[in-house]
Amino acid sequence: MKKCTKLFAVVFVAALVLVGGTAYAKYPEQPITLICPWAAGGGTDAVARIVATLMQQDLGVPVNVVNRTGGNGVVGHQAILSAKPDGYTIGLGTAELGMLHWTGLTKFTAADFNPIGCVNMDAAAITVAADSWKDYDALMADIKASKGKLTASGTAVGGIWHLAMEAWIVGAGLPVDQVRWIPTEGANPAQQELLAGGVNMVTCSLPEVVALVDAGKEKVLAYMGDARAPKYPDVPTLKELGVPVTVGTWRGVVAPKGIPADITDVLVASLKKAVDSKEFIEFMGTKNYGIKYMPAKEWGEFMIAADEQFGSVMKAAGLSK
Repeated sequence: MKKCTKLFAVVFVAALVLVGGTAYAKYPEQPITLICPWAAGGGTDAVARIVATLMQQDLGVPVNVVNRTGGNGVVGHQAILSAKPDGYTIGLGTAELGMLHWTGLTKFTAADFNPIGCVNMDAAAITVAADSWKDYDALMADIKASKGKLTASGTAVGGIWHLAMEAWIVGAGLPVDQVRWIPTEGANPAQQELLAGGVNMVTCSLPEVVALVDAGKEKVLAYMGDARAPKYPDVPTLKELGVPVTVGTWRGVVAPKGIPADITDVLVASLKKAVDSKEFIEFMGTKNYGIKYMPAKEWGEFMIAADEQFGSVMKAAGLSK
């Protein structure tokens, strides 16, 4: 009887060790999903995929990018927010996190997410078809004369590139409805509309138009950065053109609230390693994406401050509800 009792005790202890080993298993031990809230082929998708590739190399498990589009970015961001807080679902949060609730499309804000780190910032550019307006002044002359007949696109209603267009138009002293916005699920479909003649202009980040500009199908008439873009030094900034406006997007990794601190630390360290890598720097340079790293705490504070700034601009542009 004593032998049976001892045997039971050994088995019981072994079971506890196994259970404990499972409960406190090293993270990660299974594939990670990285949700991209915007369509494949756009800037957010490109950044998401290079980040996923490099984190996968570091963590030793697949990091799979899943595009969850729809609802002007609400669907994808909500999917990140609603995921189980175990570190196996993360996402690439975009500037729309500080904008969507102002339009009444959702109640969540950037403060509802667990920040991991910012990786990218890019200013907007005003792009048109190569065989259209010769320069910014010619475009503005037609915009002023068109009385709302010309159209623009770049993202969904209330998205960052919509805000860029409205900030530009308002900054130029024109009514907010002087150019009509045609919503799309991102810069890539917006450019397809531009080439097909469905819209007259696109406002989105410069990296998202480089391929078509270099191919001679589009041209950039103005840049919304603080200084001229090194890629196109002949393209003036809006500030140079008399419109005191700078607008850009930012992208970074976020996760659901409630992820254990040790798992968050693993993700933060892996993301930092990715951003510092030669592969990331070369990829971003080739695509003309701006690298901007901010660690978790700074990233979280930045998103909350940006939310307040976006709210002020959106109210002025009539985009806030």
